[in-house]
Amino acid sequence: MPKTVYSTLDCSDNENRAAILDGRLPAGEQLLPTRELASQLSVSRNTVMQAYDLLMSDGLLEGHVGAGTFVADIVSSDRYLDNLGQSAIEIKPFWRQLTDAQLLPSPPANLMYNFSLSLPDKQRFPFEEWRRICAFCSRRLAQAPVGYGPPEGMRQLREALVKYVSFSRAVRCHLDNVIVTNGAQQAFDLIARVLIEPQTVVAVEDPGYPPVRLLFESYGAQVVGVPVDAQGLRVECLPKNAKLIYVTPSHQFPLGMPMSLPRRLALLEWATQHGAAIIEDDYDSEFRFAGRPLESLQNLDRTGRVLYVGTFSKVMFPEIRLGFIVAPELIQQALVVAKQLSDLHSPLLAQATLAKFIQDGYLAKHIRKSKAYP
Repeated sequence: MPKTVYSTLDCSDNENRAAILDGRLPAGEQLLPTRELASQLSVSRNTVMQAYDLLMSDGLLEGHVGAGTFVADIVSSDRYLDNLGQSAIEIKPFWRQLTDAQLLPSPPANLMYNFSLSLPDKQRFPFEEWRRICAFCSRRLAQAPVGYGPPEGMRQLREALVKYVSFSRAVRCHLDNVIVTNGAQQAFDLIARVLIEPQTVVAVEDPGYPPVRLLFESYGAQVVGVPVDAQGLRVECLPKNAKLIYVTPSHQFPLGMPMSLPRRLALLEWATQHGAAIIEDDYDSEFRFAGRPLESLQNLDRTGRVLYVGTFSKVMFPEIRLGFIVAPELIQQALVVAKQLSDLHSPLLAQATLAKFIQDGYLAKHIRKSKAYP
């Protein structure tokens, strides 16, 4: 039995014929009655009837008494999809060579035990409290005036982040230093937009986080891998002309060791002497199970070299896609503009929910429970 859908033709026989042959009007779609279509197009009903008759005579349409007019089942809908796979548009060589295999692969579904790196246990997350707060914020958002939010993020979330990172991660910041992003990956992207030009030398840990290296290369950077040892990044191996350094000092990815304090101080001194910026990726420092926590690079920085990047994908759940940058004042405004040009702002409902979730103490409670033994 032909299915009923809401499809219309125009009065151009060539356009209608192409739409059917390309599969844009797939077999079985019901067309509007001639009288209704004529009214919508503001043309004579006779004109519509003539268009239908021509297409019927070519076998592209078929009529069913008492049911209506339908697209005939003579052309495979795959033909239009095949055409979509062909294009003469030129793309940059980098994107032609990139494959999914070079990114972090998604783990198979329905695993009994998932040993993927840096994935939290969602069963420990208080989704009932999150759902209740989300419903509350949704009602508040519905009552607010329509419009876009600030690109740097909602004030209440940035205020919550200042208190949170100051206490839990020893980060020195105030409200105007914080920019809310769609996860850490967008934070890296915004920094790359602002700091990287073609052939800019960027130093990354080796081994390190593959998506960051690929992101920098996509902006034309000359990415150089720097070896790590038990104390973290080997500062003496940094290329002399590096202008940006990416490190994971709290938990080196993927080896796990923290960067020692002498190595942190040496890295900051090197960056000051060579005029380089440092991205400190602190993706999960809350989950430290042994040893004394060390001060963040950002806290030790006295010359405004460190851009601190955090995320909630690791301590809460990956789907939340919220992160943040704590940036020196001289670069903060450029990052805000880059964020606005990228996507205007991160979703307001998620921001408001996370702000209240932090303010009401649920995040701190969740982290304490997650660090406890089962």
